[in-house]
Amino acid sequence: MKASFVTLVAVALLGGTSCVLAASSVDLTVKGSITPSACVPNLTQGGTVDYGKIPARDLSVDTPTEFAPATLQLSIDCEAPTLFALNAKDNRFGSSLFPTLTWYYGLGYASGNQKLGSYSLDLLNPVSDSAVFPIHSFDQGQSWSKFAGGMMRHTYWNSFSDTPGTGGPYFPKALRTVTADLQIITFVAPAKDLPLREEVPLDGSASLDLLYL
Repeated sequence: MKASFVTLVAVALLGGTSCVLAASSVDLTVKGSITPSACVPNLTQGGTVDYGKIPARDLSVDTPTEFAPATLQLSIDCEAPTLFALNAKDNRFGSSLFPTLTWYYGLGYASGNQKLGSYSLDLLNPVSDSAVFPIHSFDQGQSWSKFAGGMMRHTYWNSFSDTPGTGGPYFPKALRTVTADLQIITFVAPAKDLPLREEVPLDGSASLDLLYL
């Protein structure tokens, strides 16, 4: 290794003063922060909405069938007042009946490529130590806005503000605890598009990631 290094230097010197050695580099940054408190999210019913056995005859033949809303309770408990957001991710991404509408999540596929349906998630009726309201961010927390209901798009962050009205600006509020209704509205694909000679299980799955701000 040392002999090779000496040879390289000798070749450089033979070029005289006109030889310029170009240096290339790239920077690496490692960032993060250690939060003094942690938060734990929880969903009632183990986070499961079970519609049981759905008779095929109850499905609309030509249009999606809408089911009655189901509601789970979401609770978030922190060790101290903490700034956080929720980011919902569709674990069956691409299987929604309404692919251009980012507030719908997919119910998986039947027979490989037949979409089973869609469902939406809404954060409603949040309760904390003081009045709070759902807000969301489409730019990863750079700005926040209020919206009707509490629709959880899988490309947005969701949080809670104590600013009422519609004027803004809105900012997440540091909370120790908050509970909210998570309303799920489900649509099943038209019967004509489903392989109904066999039992078809609905396969919706989403993750609610808690992010510290």
